[in-house]
Amino acid sequence: MSKFDENLAKLDTLLTRFRQSGILNRIAGEDAAGSGGSFQTISPVDKSVICSVAHGTAADIDAAAKAAKQAFPAWRDMPATERRKILIRVAEGIEARAEEIALCECWDTGQAWRFMSKAALRGAENFRYFADQVTSARDGKNLPSPTLMNVTTRVPIGPVGVITPWNTPFMLSTWKIAPALAAGCTVVHKPAEASPLTARLLIEIAEEAGLPPGVLNMVNGYGEDAGKALTEHRDIKAIAFVGESRTGSLITKQGADTLKRMHLELGGKNPVIVFDDADLERALDAVIFMIYSINGERCTSSSRLLVQESIKEDFEARLIERVNNIRVGHPLDPETEVGPLISEEHYAKVTSYFDIAKDDKATIAAGGEPIGSEGYFVKPTLFTDANNHMRIAREEIFGPVLTSIPFRTEEEALQIANDTDYGLTGYVWTNDLTRALRFTDKLEAGMIWVNSENVRHLPTPFGGVKSSGIGRDGGDWSFEFYMEQKHIGFATGQHKISRLGV
Repeated sequence: MSKFDENLAKLDTLLTRFRQSGILNRIAGEDAAGSGGSFQTISPVDKSVICSVAHGTAADIDAAAKAAKQAFPAWRDMPATERRKILIRVAEGIEARAEEIALCECWDTGQAWRFMSKAALRGAENFRYFADQVTSARDGKNLPSPTLMNVTTRVPIGPVGVITPWNTPFMLSTWKIAPALAAGCTVVHKPAEASPLTARLLIEIAEEAGLPPGVLNMVNGYGEDAGKALTEHRDIKAIAFVGESRTGSLITKQGADTLKRMHLELGGKNPVIVFDDADLERALDAVIFMIYSINGERCTSSSRLLVQESIKEDFEARLIERVNNIRVGHPLDPETEVGPLISEEHYAKVTSYFDIAKDDKATIAAGGEPIGSEGYFVKPTLFTDANNHMRIAREEIFGPVLTSIPFRTEEEALQIANDTDYGLTGYVWTNDLTRALRFTDKLEAGMIWVNSENVRHLPTPFGGVKSSGIGRDGGDWSFEFYMEQKHIGFATGQHKISRLGV
């Protein structure tokens, strides 16, 4: 039996369980139907119904927030070493069920097996990393003054809301939930309605690992009801959100009345700048990987290629050849490199840019077509003869679509790279060290890689500038978000205190 056939057989067994029971909300350690009834989750592979999903609304969010509030004191006060043991067991549970998670993720999102099998294990890494930070999360500083011993410490902020997206949903959920739990917070998780399967698996794994009831709660639903209720709820002290920039703006407004702390990880139109002195073979590999892997559906994708004119013709010719050779197919086939887009709505959005490119007078050098009608498949696409004023260069397409823009000088490349509403990541390819230092200093992006694709290192800060987000997570930056700073001053003697009313 081939690996593809093996994956299909295992998936069928997994889906039988979801078809029979559906996906219920999980509140205070108990299954709960949605007060809004249910909705269906659809596979983008063949447009088939996977299962029914509880439709949570404000009433369900209220119950989950109250459960998180009730569970918070005991979780906050649990010895750090005990919390660490539980989080390590969560990581072990993820590793034990990594194949199950990957199969569900492929069918639910359309992402290729070759990437999702690794993403599940990255979820375990997230829990292991933050578990190891638990015992030091509250550490502070000693800041003595002439009359006081000033110390700082950190305490968990309280119940928090986590709203995660449909692209690589399991990995991104662990990225947010693991540090929140490690900090001592309790969580209400609202997964994306388009990809709810693995959120259910995560909460099962966590509870089997010994996470107390109410520490992690899950409510499925739509942004306009469940999401809005979560961002407005008074018992929820912070919101960690990953998604579109427009939605980030909306939830900031929704949380304003309760002065909620917000961490927003939003969209991008990220440039990859290739100078003529770069290692062009490695640059080519990185350019292709960072836009066509994960179906192009990730915020850090390098969707604008800025290529120096002196190498443009040759670089684009090699790029066209490679893009046309990318294997599009069933996500459970290990040979597949690009699977279907997440949903009919997103498919319509991405394919609309094929006509927009023509209207902009750009050239569709590769792709630019849908594939078949069984699922939401499109050919990996490359637009050339483009400039930075075109819609294809300014709007986040969020699919396997790359726009190539030429430049002549370093100054022009910097101007084009920064001429965008976004500022999440940037990628610079050059063997001139002083140029790399100059360019990265002026490039408006929260994260920049030089002579590399995006290689995530958990202790480093993750986040963007401008419309790409607010705040950072990763390493100690995550604890800065999920915890409050507290200062305590101890008098070291009997310093003079001004006397009034004597």
